[in-house]
Amino acid sequence: MVDWGRIDLVVFDVDGTLYAQQRLRRAMLLQLLADAVRCRSLRTLRLLRTFRHVREALGDEEATEFLALQYQRTGERLGCEPAHVRAVTEDWMERRPLPLLAACRYAHVDRLFAGLRLSGKRIAIFSDHPARAKVEALGLHADIVVSATDADVARLKPDPAGLHKVLAEAGVPATRALMVGDRMDRDAAAAHRAGMLALIRSRKPLAGVQTFRRYDDPVFQPVLAPAPAFAPQVAR
Repeated sequence: MVDWGRIDLVVFDVDGTLYAQQRLRRAMLLQLLADAVRCRSLRTLRLLRTFRHVREALGDEEATEFLALQYQRTGERLGCEPAHVRAVTEDWMERRPLPLLAACRYAHVDRLFAGLRLSGKRIAIFSDHPARAKVEALGLHADIVVSATDADVARLKPDPAGLHKVLAEAGVPATRALMVGDRMDRDAAAAHRAGMLALIRSRKPLAGVQTFRRYDDPVFQPVLAPAPAFAPQVAR
C-alpha cells in the first residue's frame, strides 16, 4: 500500500489513465469513418495509424529529436509533407477529441483530485502528448502540467526528463512523489528511472509495480473525497 503520509506530489499520466482511451477511440472512429465517406478516402485513417506506430517506435528508441522525427518519418512512409502530418494529427488527435473527453473520464477521478488537495498534496500532469487542454476538458485542475512536447523536455517516456521537470517545478524530491499511469513500459519505467514510486492502472497484477483497477480501490481510500449525493455517469 502507498504510505500517503510520505507523498507530497502525485503525478498523473493522461491518456488511458484519467479517461477510457478505447471509448474515446471508438467515438473518434465514427467521426473518421464519416470523414472517409465524405472524402471517399481512407488517407486520414492511414496517416493517424502510421503516426501512432512512429511515435511508439520513437519512444522505444528514446529518440532525442522526436518532435521533428514524428512528422518526418510519418510523411516519408506515406509520401506527404511533414507539415501536412502535423496539421492532420493536431486536428484529429488534439482538437477534435476535446468535446468527447468528459464522457470518457474514469469514475472517481474527480474525487481523488479533490481528496488530494484536501490532504495538502500537489497534483501534476506528465503526458507524452499536449495535455493542458485535455485536463481542462476532463473538468480537472492540476498545479503543474508538463508534456513531452514541451521545448525544454522534448523526450518521450520512458525517458524521465519530463518527470525531472515536474519535480523541479514542484520543489519536491523524487522519494516523496508518486507517478500514476497505465503503462508499465512507459509510466512505471519513467518513474523508476526518476527515483519515484509508480502506481499503474491494470486489470491484472503486474510484476514489480503496484496496480489498481479503479479510483475507489482501497489504495486510494485514505485520500479519496466523499462521493457527492449525485454523480454523473462516467467511464469505469
